[in-house]
Amino acid sequence: MIPPPERSDFPALAGREPPAYLDSACMSLVPRPVLGAMEAYYREYPGCAGRSLHRFAEEVGRRYEAARVAYARFFGGVDPNGVVFLRNATEAINLVGQGLPWRRGDRVLISDQEHNSNLIVWQRLARERGIRLEVLSLPDDGSFDPDALAQLLSRPVRLVSLFHTSNLDGRSLPVREIAEEAHDRGALVLFDGCQAAPHEAVDLGRIGADFYAVSGHKMLGPTGTGVLLGRPEALESLRPLVVGGETVAWSTLSDHALRPPPYRFEAGLQNYAGVIGAHAALDYLTRVGFEEVHRRALDLNRRVSRALAGERRLRLLGPAAPEERPSIFAFALDGIDPNDTALFLDEGHRVMVRSGMHCVHSYYERRGLPGNVRASFYLYNNRPDAEALIAGVREILERVGPGRLNGTSAGTARPTTRPGSARRHGAGSRAAAARSARPLRTTGRRRAASATGSG
Repeated sequence: MIPPPERSDFPALAGREPPAYLDSACMSLVPRPVLGAMEAYYREYPGCAGRSLHRFAEEVGRRYEAARVAYARFFGGVDPNGVVFLRNATEAINLVGQGLPWRRGDRVLISDQEHNSNLIVWQRLARERGIRLEVLSLPDDGSFDPDALAQLLSRPVRLVSLFHTSNLDGRSLPVREIAEEAHDRGALVLFDGCQAAPHEAVDLGRIGADFYAVSGHKMLGPTGTGVLLGRPEALESLRPLVVGGETVAWSTLSDHALRPPPYRFEAGLQNYAGVIGAHAALDYLTRVGFEEVHRRALDLNRRVSRALAGERRLRLLGPAAPEERPSIFAFALDGIDPNDTALFLDEGHRVMVRSGMHCVHSYYERRGLPGNVRASFYLYNNRPDAEALIAGVREILERVGPGRLNGTSAGTARPTTRPGSARRHGAGSRAAAARSARPLRTTGRRRAASATGSG
């Protein structure tokens, strides 16, 4: 059993009955050192970096640039001038997409399993700037076909933009080989590193990407913190998304000169508390170590995968082996809406998972699927979390027995059986995510949900 010495560092897991939080692929929990670093900014030196000369401003400026150096070191010792602080990875990808000097007919290569953040910007540019979108199809079993990539790169491609690790099923792409192949054909390379960076040591010098986008809120940091890491010479070619305060070296009523990267991309007052907190998150991850992060996630994924392997009505998404998707267990249950499954697990077993289409609508639309359930593991999860997930899945399958199914599979059609009443929620994030009934509670520590209603 994996010891969980860091669980006490996470306030969200405090209390006598902490939840089994298995939604870290969406957003990780925040440890106390990160919260303390953010609070210290507001309490001890709440100034504006780079503007005033008093001690508050000097201190926040020093810490803000220290965070930039920390990110550069964390990602393999890249040039700190290639670290741009933004709101999230979505903004980072948009900065590259909107900032490159496109010519009509330029090609961008993506995969058929990209997050909306790495899809919509290119669709928009296709409509507005005349670029062409090329799509690399990825096998559902998690394998990668280098010949398919080479075939698409046989014609000139301006930019290859792919995920490093998928938020859909947890697979990782051979990013170093992809970057080498793309560069040999004269293409720039952008990787969405949101799911990789929290779980493994990413050496950008070794990978060789031109741009790499991450979000702090997936790696123990606060919301509203993201980073675009890029080669300084590649960043020089980008047009800023926003200009104004702090982006210019000088201005007159008729002209201005932009500062060099990264400062030309960081307009206006920054999220100083967030960036300082994100730095503390990097320190925390470094202390734990990625070997331990990986070991914990894989141990729990193996336990869940093996325990549920015999459930014939459970359809696994992505590679069969947990070693090929160590942080994610994505599944659907035949005849049960994935949102109902998520509500059942939350209300009945205190297990928090993600349901729906995971911002990869295109993947499900092409297959006619209603979505699936995704459990994601991180360094603060322990064996009881995995056991709670296993128990919840087994219980909902038992309550919605084979005789209640309409003969369809969750992988082929929308199910009609719903484990709860037909009452819908009001407006709010839960209603938007679930669109289905709240399971009924029972007394006692274990809260089971009713599975007697129909859809």
